[in-house]
Formats: sequence, structure tokens, C-alpha cells
Amino acid sequence: MIFTKTFFSPFKPLKWKWHLGKVKVGTPIFMPRTWKKATPKKACEEALKEIKRVREHNSKEGSSKITERTFEELYESYLRYKFPQPKKIGFDLRDVMWKTKWSEKDIRFEFSPVFSFVFFGLQFAIVFTAPEPDHYWPSFIYYHLYTDKSKSAQERIEQCKKEFPNTWTRHYKGATETIDYYQFILRKKFL
Repeated sequence: MIFTKTFFSPFKPLKWKWHLGKVKVGTPIFMPRTWKKATPKKACEEALKEIKRVREHNSKEGSSKITERTFEELYESYLRYKFPQPKKIGFDLRDVMWKTKWSEKDIRFEFSPVFSFVFFGLQFAIVFTAPEPDHYWPSFIYYHLYTDKSKSAQERIEQCKKEFPNTWTRHYKGATETIDYYQFILRKKFL
């Protein structure tokens, strides 16, 4: 879990928001769920839905035609599927979610870390939030993955600032403003 490494890093500590009530906090993309193997009834329903969908599509003028499969083919296929079901009881712990865009070091933040416990429609969830998350997480991930771990934390931060600058210029109402987000995401002694 990468997010746990923030607690002992030069980056400001995470805060947390919690939720207690009906299930409404995703983990992080979907609501807490499990995957169940299809029952014969579910496979039959899905096969009939697929046949109806294909026929409706093929009946539209100007649409490219989709090859219809037989009910038996679809039924056998859907019997092998797993379908999502809301989780009744269970834990989820998700790390920070991020992706790369143009290169392996072009890091983009997606979702904050989440801990969730679900019990028959009720949920206790903790979402770990960072100050300026769109700047905090890419900088932290770069610090964690790409700086020289044999150096001190201060030297690693300097390397991070040099190789992964977090300075943005904003234009509005005829004025420009340049902001170095490291001042908002680092502990004071590392500025």
C-alpha cells in the first residue's frame, strides 16, 4: 500500500473523512460488490436481453448489422459469466489509484485510498484525503518510485522538485499567477 508510506515521508500527513450509513462510498470506482457465477435463470434472462438488443439494433435503418447468435449459444456463454452483486458483508481496502499518460513518469492521480466495511446495506468507510490531491499524489508517487533511495529525504525532495516540477501558471481576467504546489503539500521543514 503506497499511501501508508506518506505517514513517514516529507509530505504532509493525510486527513480522513468517514461515512457511516447506507452504502454510498465507492471502492473506488464501483460500490462494494462481489462476483457470482450465473444461475441458469440469470443466463436465460441475459441471453433473451441480448437477442432483443441485437434485433432492435438490426431493425434500425442505416445501422451496421450485428450477427445474431442462437439462444443456445448465448445461454451456454452466459452460464460461464460472473455477474456483480452488492456485497452483503465484507472489507475493502484500496490504495491510491493513478495512471501514467504519455510516459512512465507522467503520473496522473485518479482516486484517493479508501477503507470500507459493509454489513447488510450499511457501510463504514474512511477516505484518506490529501491536500491538493491532483498535485500531492503525482509528486508523492514520483518521490516514492523514482528518486534515489540512498539519499536523505531532503535530497530526494530536491531531486523530485528538479525532475518533477509542480509549478503551474494560471491565467484569468488578464492576469497570470504562478503557483509552486510543493509549498502546499510538503511539511514545513522540507520547504
